[in-house]
Amino acid sequence: MGSSDIVDFIPLIGFGLLLTVLTAFLWYVCKPRNHHSLRSVAILVLGDIGRSPRMMYHAQSFAENGFVTDIVGYRGSDLTPALERLPRVQARYLPEPPIIVKFLPFVVAAPIKIIHQVVSILLVLLVYIEKPPEFLVVQNPPSIPSLALVQLVGRIRGSKVIIDWHNLGYSILALKVGEKHPFVRIYKWFEATFGYSAYAHLFVTHAMRDHLVKEWDLQGHKVVLHDRPPRHFHRSSAQETHELFRKIQPLIASQKGLSDFLPKYSAPYSTPFTHTTREKSTLSPTISRAVASSALHSHRAIVSSQPNTPPAEGLPNYTEIRAPVLRPDRPALLVSSTSWTPDEDFSILLEALGMYESRARELEATGGSPLPKLLAIVTGKGPMKKKYMEEVGFLQRSWKWVRCISLWLEAEDYPTLLGAADLGVSLHSSSSGLDLPMKVVDMFGCGLPVCALNFSCLDELVKHGKNGVVFNDASELAEQLEASG
Repeated sequence: MGSSDIVDFIPLIGFGLLLTVLTAFLWYVCKPRNHHSLRSVAILVLGDIGRSPRMMYHAQSFAENGFVTDIVGYRGSDLTPALERLPRVQARYLPEPPIIVKFLPFVVAAPIKIIHQVVSILLVLLVYIEKPPEFLVVQNPPSIPSLALVQLVGRIRGSKVIIDWHNLGYSILALKVGEKHPFVRIYKWFEATFGYSAYAHLFVTHAMRDHLVKEWDLQGHKVVLHDRPPRHFHRSSAQETHELFRKIQPLIASQKGLSDFLPKYSAPYSTPFTHTTREKSTLSPTISRAVASSALHSHRAIVSSQPNTPPAEGLPNYTEIRAPVLRPDRPALLVSSTSWTPDEDFSILLEALGMYESRARELEATGGSPLPKLLAIVTGKGPMKKKYMEEVGFLQRSWKWVRCISLWLEAEDYPTLLGAADLGVSLHSSSSGLDLPMKVVDMFGCGLPVCALNFSCLDELVKHGKNGVVFNDASELAEQLEASG
């Protein structure tokens, strides 16, 4: 047999090897197994796990009720501390596509990314999680390819599929490319086909449940689970506010335009929002030492100088530092969390802040009751952040009463910021008109007054004039900002 004959057999040999590997893989995943592991669940998040609070809360609830819990998704933001502490929870991170894919043309890179994603998910759900889970929970959207994959895995491993309907994926795509685009029709067909049947469907609103049952005739148990804030969310004390702004002081200091806007402060005794009151000692050295020794049993922190050590030149000799209190000259603090996507119109807040600035200048000029300075802190990441923050930077060059900055906080600091704020603003409008903003739930949990942009099913969460106020445009929001000031 000549060398040319061997070359002719190479494709056949390669195909044979590929067929062998594929057969071995299918035998492994489809071979008879023991019954699925009772009291176990795998939760699939096709995104950054740390930026999916509802799914993390699901994982926490399962684990606290005795379920062995695997949460599958991409690495990024930190998990909530409460979730990380639970011994029954294991985060299984999906690998990112090879770096070289970023440099390939889109028509080549897109199929590679999809294939990589499908293979990665199947490996985790079929191989790395050795015992078949009793339940398989998937977040929707995104729908492609996750809905099809969990249906496949559910059939192979005998797991009960639960779909958590956060929103409708095709409606989000329609915001980007238009409702009549063929991709939107394909996406809607995919979502309806693979989301039609499941062991159970969870919904964030009654409106979404009613719509999907009517339009797609969903099969399986149907349960509405309104989001609830975590148990540890609460109104922040002055001490907690003080510690937070001490911690994020470098982030605040790095923001342009704040040095002449915020009141002067000196760490660690003061922040732009809090300060400690200090009293000069009138006690004898003996009494000072006695009081200092009992400091652990007091609600105040005592700092005692050694009796024979003279105070540093030019500094007062303080021996008692009281707990932090809120500063009377602090600016009003507004917080808004956004994903910087088209279904959250940041221009509404920006326009309202401009109106607040104009009104504050008008009152200053006419001698009316002045409005407080207003600092708006916007948290979150997303594709439109750079565009809007550049616009903010341009506008506030001429602003005197208002500043707006963007921060990304650790998960443990976010509720403290909400609890320290004076007002929360939600710009969520919902691409489908059927979901509710989780950020408002978090704000309620922290005792924060809320202004929310109105849309069709918002009244399932925010009752105007009862637990918050609703606005329809920038002028209404500006009026609410002024009234809260």
